[in-house]
Amino acid sequence: MRQTAVRYAKILEIVGDMVRVEIPSRESLPEMPLVRFGDLAVVDNVDGESLLAQVIQLDERRVSLQIFSGTKGLSTRATVRFLGHPMQVTFSENILGRVFRGSGEPMDGGPDLSYEPKVEIGGPSANPMRRVLASKMIRTNIPMIDLFNSLVESQKIPIFSVAGEPYNQLLARIGVQADADIVVFGGMGLVFDDYYAFRRAFEEAGVLSRTVMYVHQASDPVLEGVLVPDMALAVAEHFAVGEGKRVLVLLTDMTSFADALKEVGIAMEHIPSNRGYMGDLYSQLARRYEKACDFRGAGSVTILSVTTMPGDDVTHPVPDNTGYITEGQFYLHDGFLDPFGSLSRLKQHVVGKVTREDHAQVMNTMIRLYADAQDAEQKQAMSFELNARDHKLLKFGGLFRKRFMDVQVSIALEDALDLCWTTLAECFDAEELLMKRVFVEKYFLPRKEAGGGA
Repeated sequence: MRQTAVRYAKILEIVGDMVRVEIPSRESLPEMPLVRFGDLAVVDNVDGESLLAQVIQLDERRVSLQIFSGTKGLSTRATVRFLGHPMQVTFSENILGRVFRGSGEPMDGGPDLSYEPKVEIGGPSANPMRRVLASKMIRTNIPMIDLFNSLVESQKIPIFSVAGEPYNQLLARIGVQADADIVVFGGMGLVFDDYYAFRRAFEEAGVLSRTVMYVHQASDPVLEGVLVPDMALAVAEHFAVGEGKRVLVLLTDMTSFADALKEVGIAMEHIPSNRGYMGDLYSQLARRYEKACDFRGAGSVTILSVTTMPGDDVTHPVPDNTGYITEGQFYLHDGFLDPFGSLSRLKQHVVGKVTREDHAQVMNTMIRLYADAQDAEQKQAMSFELNARDHKLLKFGGLFRKRFMDVQVSIALEDALDLCWTTLAECFDAEELLMKRVFVEKYFLPRKEAGGGA
């Protein structure tokens, strides 16, 4: 849609990064273009500088604009032009390997992309009739995910963690190791060191050529942090639908995204709800997460995000609302992925169906025995007398944490299953496993007879 030449000069107030402008009625100015929620506008300052803005509120003839780059130095004598279309993001094969700001502009010093095709962001989720039931696994080579809580194509699942935990390193490893065609990264509120660590990880692993990065740094305008998920998901959808790609979207940190929404809501004088967040927090999160989809006759979009929990409080509004939307969660604390707090509600679609026949038996047995190992450790801590089985469980618990729970461990699923059988053979006898005899004879006894494996 072409730019309109109509300018509006009646700026009512400037509050933070927001500008309120009054527009005339359509009766008095019939040629006035229609102003819609989410449309872009250009604010021309008196010094000749042009600032990009977005319509974030409509109140009869009053229009509220959020200025992307901030309102510092902006005069009330500035004029406003509405562009007649919402925010757009560049989409073509040439965006692969590139890094963009939250405003959609390249920040990596690469070739100009201003003449490349653009697509609108923030559109509706896919029609449920066009969705396919999740049935394909995304391998990450992280045993606590692949083995115990499999990541499934079209799944939406967060990593719940707290400040100081290596969740960004974990997310980078998943982006590097996941068997996806395209990885779209969206970072919100990142400090420069975190952004650089992600970019370096992708470059050193040689996967930047299949990766697109959208980065909002902590020093950037707040509104750009709100736009990052929408840009990342719009690009992911077009790769999936238009080119049949299996796309993995990595988002960090959704709590920072929610904080940006809160800041915008406060500037708009909305009535806050729980802990200062706006009452539409659930809807705002769901709009993004529901973009995850396996498209009939096309590709898929899978969303893996990070949600930090302030004060390690799972009842905080952001993780609390997220839990109602997503299909499970991974709990990361003390450098480990917690096998008890983590859950993938879609793993039953792939475990034993697209994975090895013994997957389900091994998964359930390992978790059951680790739970027993936790009980044995409590008995030991309280100076209770330990029996022979308790000592076996203590040995097993130590091996389980070292070989599987540490987020630094990288191992293919089949090798992880073999390592499980080896670990069981090192600690237990066949009758203690309570597993199907056919699997014990096929996988356990050969390792037991070989001395418990390596």
